[in-house]
Amino acid sequence: MNLVLYRPEIPQNTGNIARTCASTGSTLHLIRPLGFSVDDAKLKRAGLDYWHTLDIRYHDGFAAFLDAERPETLYALSSKTERLYTEPRYGPGDYLLFGRETAGLPEEIRAAFPCFRVPMVPGNRSLNLANTVALVLYEALRQQGFGGLV
Repeated sequence: MNLVLYRPEIPQNTGNIARTCASTGSTLHLIRPLGFSVDDAKLKRAGLDYWHTLDIRYHDGFAAFLDAERPETLYALSSKTERLYTEPRYGPGDYLLFGRETAGLPEEIRAAFPCFRVPMVPGNRSLNLANTVALVLYEALRQQGFGGLV
């Protein structure tokens, strides 16, 4: 699986997501600009000792990401849609795109790709990014029989 973070802002979230990617064999894509330095101690601490096992790729903007990766299947996650994250039939090469902690994904990106959400009580803005990534990734892996994981 491929996890894509669009302009992440909080190093601890990205570190936790990196650890999840390393533990599941997923590739992490970070789309610049980032809201922190990749040398940030908080980022490294959240990722613990998993950095050496992580496949991480950096992209200078969303267009550069699309040019470099040419994703066949990309699902956007946003609280600003009605369709639930359990609807797609996820495949091993799919890309899961998540927005910024404070602003989510821009409207033009949400309009260009199938968009899904995690349900929550009315009035809440969103779940924590790292929690949302783990929730959606593990649903995708469950659908694929957790291939390669023990």
